[in-house]
Amino acid sequence: MMKLTFLGTCAGTEPQAWGHHSALIIAIADRLYWFDVGETAAYTAHLLGYDLLKTEAIFISHTHMDHIGGLPYLLWNLRKLNLPYMPQAGAIDGRRIRLFIPDVTVWQGIAQLLRGTEGNFELAFQIEVAKPHDGLFFANDDIQVSGFHNRHMGTPADGVWRSFSFQIRHGTTTLVYSGDIEAVEELLPLLPNCDLLLIETGHHSVEAVCTRLAAEPQFTGAVYFTHNGAEIRAEPIQMLLLARKILGDRVYIARDGMTIVV
Repeated sequence: MMKLTFLGTCAGTEPQAWGHHSALIIAIADRLYWFDVGETAAYTAHLLGYDLLKTEAIFISHTHMDHIGGLPYLLWNLRKLNLPYMPQAGAIDGRRIRLFIPDVTVWQGIAQLLRGTEGNFELAFQIEVAKPHDGLFFANDDIQVSGFHNRHMGTPADGVWRSFSFQIRHGTTTLVYSGDIEAVEELLPLLPNCDLLLIETGHHSVEAVCTRLAAEPQFTGAVYFTHNGAEIRAEPIQMLLLARKILGDRVYIARDGMTIVV
């Protein structure tokens, strides 16, 4: 069983009363898996009752601020909550937390920022940093995560892709987290056997997304809109009605704090 909570469902806009920037957390038993970490993700998760020290891995789709703005704060909190004077002192001593980030130079900047905080960000646990890539790149007894590059950040001149969508498998259940995409067509290879599609609408109209998905008969899974922009912000009820006119009642608009159990 997976418990998914949307910690942030807003596209990369200025601050909005209705939502924070993109962040998703998946809880499986006693482990937490993060998919993008926008601004207040760790703060929101903590207040919702998640034990941040259960973090197993963090997956960043791309390094735009609305997807990584909360990453330093999450890592800072992992250190803080593990310190000797805290109630859970030493809970993750010796542990390895995996961080997958497409641009390691951005991680180096974040690490430098963290070293400027108290204690030089010295850790009793390890943060192991790697890049996501096409194909299966993470697997344990909980989940398998595969990467599929997309063109949200253009076609790289150096051949190194820096924006990814993720396919997440747990048992017989398959999820797809789109990240930000240039076109819905980039997700088509992931739709067969997809039970739950979490797709951004910040760069695409609701009607265009639904129409394209409806044209794929092999895709019968549920759809949750996230990374939502001006269109949904302005008329959420109308946009949901329009989406359901095309895809039926299997489509939803995610909101901050919404939880799904699959």
